[in-house]
Amino acid sequence: MSAVPERPAADPWEPLRGLTQARIGLGRSGSSLPTRRVLEFRAAHAAARDAVHEPLDVDGLVAALGELDLGDVAQVSSCAGSRGEYLRRPDLGRRPAGLSAVPASDADVGIVLADGLSPRALAAHGPGLMAALVERLGATYSVAPPVIATQARVGLGDHVGQAMGVDTLVVVIGERPGLSVADSLGIYLTHRPRPGLSDADRNCLSNIHPPEGMGYDAAASVVTALVAGARELGRSGIALKDSSRAVAAVDGGGA
Repeated sequence: MSAVPERPAADPWEPLRGLTQARIGLGRSGSSLPTRRVLEFRAAHAAARDAVHEPLDVDGLVAALGELDLGDVAQVSSCAGSRGEYLRRPDLGRRPAGLSAVPASDADVGIVLADGLSPRALAAHGPGLMAALVERLGATYSVAPPVIATQARVGLGDHVGQAMGVDTLVVVIGERPGLSVADSLGIYLTHRPRPGLSDADRNCLSNIHPPEGMGYDAAASVVTALVAGARELGRSGIALKDSSRAVAAVDGGGA
């Protein structure tokens, strides 16, 4: 009577991998990782490096935004003359090379689309997120035509927002790529933007990259609630808390 071959044991990590993008349960081969896991790591690292150095397709982004009928898109750049200088000198990425292209506006909200550390993220998700933001914000507030900023850090938005003259500025920026996600966007909201502010004066929303990360409409909902809170409070930053998800939970519980 021949022996029945044993079935390989089920991988206990497999169900958990469906719940996170973190690198868990990689296994081992002797004292090292399995070859497949090493190659996956190297591929993810290469994708992250490419996302940082890949230049933003400004013309493509302008064309995509044109389909949303948001008005003429202005373009600015920082004082960083190259991608290498941008990475070595974060301070230059916070200062504009010039603001003459930024039109003055009497709108309530201004939006800056910045390449940041992942131009790929802005190219992939910028138009979709912009559409959601305008739909949500436009129901209550006036929104200025967007400004595209290249070689930009978050602080560059303070200069742009002051030049625009808007009450509240929303900076949509490519986040630093990781080994799990290379195309994630972040949003930084600043009320009464002006040079000299710090991160304590802003509110941040990160990990926007559907379908794995936060979706466009969910992000726009949080931003709209923060704009309302900032206008009521008269400031943004550490004193301003996001209550949108708490309200949604209460509404959902009563349904």
